[in-house]
Amino acid sequence: MSNEDITLTAGDAEVTVAPGNGGRVGSLRVGGVELLRQGEKFGCFPMVPWCGRIRDGRFLDGATVQQMPLNSPPHAIHGTARDGAWKTARTARNEAVITHDLVAPWPHPGRVTQVFTLTEDAFTLTMSVETYGDSFPAQIGWHPWFNRNLGQRDAQVGFTPAWQEERGDDHLPTGRRIEPKPSPWDDCFGMPDGVDVTLTWPGQIELKVTSREQWVVVYDEQEAAVCVEPQTGPPNGLNTLPRLVTPIEPLEATTTWSWRRL
Repeated sequence: MSNEDITLTAGDAEVTVAPGNGGRVGSLRVGGVELLRQGEKFGCFPMVPWCGRIRDGRFLDGATVQQMPLNSPPHAIHGTARDGAWKTARTARNEAVITHDLVAPWPHPGRVTQVFTLTEDAFTLTMSVETYGDSFPAQIGWHPWFNRNLGQRDAQVGFTPAWQEERGDDHLPTGRRIEPKPSPWDDCFGMPDGVDVTLTWPGQIELKVTSREQWVVVYDEQEAAVCVEPQTGPPNGLNTLPRLVTPIEPLEATTTWSWRRL
């Protein structure tokens, strides 16, 4: 099938998925209101096979040090799949499945699959990474850019993390856990019972971002958008907390965005 945009509908919710633009979600409209920042770099893109920054673009892969391109010098950021081609495997009125084959500069052959399911009041994104060969470390995450303002008042971010990863001058976690600090953030937080973050646009809509994963990066330093990014490990996690994709066990993760009118 082609890599043309896919439109999903359920009730008054509509989602656009763009396999031809890095497998990202290009649009989420509820009752005609666009919740995601528009633009080819925005929407919601997949962070895979790693999330956030890798220190100096290097990670230990067994006994080998692998070097990724420094697309956010001095680091490598947000994986390779958002810059790659995705293929549509299946579509229905409210569901789509797209796939991406991992290729160089990523050193291991593998496949990423994204499944998108829309209902009248929720949108579920599931991602998995399989290997075609050897085991390798990987991460999965999502990077949505939610519009800060939907025409009335700015969004409020509500969550109660157990800790914040202390951020060093290089923007990477130092390994120390600290008391959560007030906004603004470009920070990783630990939520051991699962990610649960609420965005509230007063008088308009409340949206909850949930996941069984325990890591979330919240980025609200930009005027136009607020990012709530569930992921399977912290930034630089290929080095500090690697999750292995093995021939018998893929890496899988899910996040759900659910909403209600206010």
